[in-house]
Amino acid sequence: MAEKVLVTGGGGYIGSHCVVELIEAGYQPVVVDNFSNAVREGNVPESIRRIEKLLKTSIEFHELDLLDRPGLEKLFKKHSFSAVIHFAGLKAVGESVEKPLLYYKVNLTAFMNLLEVMQAHRVRNLVFSSSATVYGDPQRLPIDEQHPVGGCTNPYGKTKYFIEEMVKDHCKAEKDWNAVLLRYFNPIGAHCSGQIGEDPQGIPNNLLPYVAQVAVGRRECLSVYGNDYDTIDGTGVRDYIHVVDLAKGHIAALKKLKEDCGCKVYNLGTGKGYSVLEMVKAMEKASGKEIPYKIAPRRGGDVASCYADPRLAEKELGWKAQFDLERMCEDLWRWQSMNPTGFSNGTC
Repeated sequence: MAEKVLVTGGGGYIGSHCVVELIEAGYQPVVVDNFSNAVREGNVPESIRRIEKLLKTSIEFHELDLLDRPGLEKLFKKHSFSAVIHFAGLKAVGESVEKPLLYYKVNLTAFMNLLEVMQAHRVRNLVFSSSATVYGDPQRLPIDEQHPVGGCTNPYGKTKYFIEEMVKDHCKAEKDWNAVLLRYFNPIGAHCSGQIGEDPQGIPNNLLPYVAQVAVGRRECLSVYGNDYDTIDGTGVRDYIHVVDLAKGHIAALKKLKEDCGCKVYNLGTGKGYSVLEMVKAMEKASGKEIPYKIAPRRGGDVASCYADPRLAEKELGWKAQFDLERMCEDLWRWQSMNPTGFSNGTC
């Protein structure tokens, strides 16, 4: 019988791609989401509906906010989960600077609810969706897992750091717990079918969805925040990773949990950084469209450069990013061109 894995925030961008990989790897995902960053189609996220059609399967879904402790208890009484993959949470860096209390309440309280309910129901295996933002302004590049953490430049990053610390302390106190903390760099791209991808609600907070929306005509112009950083062309440099590579990292993490690994931390990135303007050129090539942009002031909380040393994940998880920048942009453009206004009015 297939192992049941609870996927929180499974209707969102990364979560939905992980659901695909879980099903293809033989797991049975049970998805919960509160629709804060997922498009509704009836009682389920449109992303989940499309995955069901794409893979010719059915997926159990529950509309649930993790702040709803009784609802969470009810779910764990119904199912026997082998592990939990936790994606759910608010995730916009800029918004977190403007609304820090909201981020602390939602991200931290929800996670504590989840951890306590897992403990009560003896579910002791966790994969956590963390972020390279825990490293703050890098002291050295590339960033390996031994790089100091906690000097976060925004409340979003701090919530990831605080959750990591909670998990580490809990695993230290409860020796039968296992957790893998995955520090993402910058996921982009989409499933090769063009059926699921990133569909931000409102104005995109991340670079590539905004670039893609400019290319498809949804937005007039890209704002490049700062061109005076100490980088190749003055614009910020990031490590972009294909979302499918990222999703496969979670499957590798689930396998690691089987080794009674305790608490482990891994970077998921490619090890190569690209500037904002390099990404604009790559998307122009993929789309065949000119992407107009203007230079704007720096944003609070941004750093100049951030890219990974991903060798530990390759050594211990047997995982390595497979897709290059060209493929990332091609898949992103396929998704955006097939779904010019996102899930609400795409093709399926």
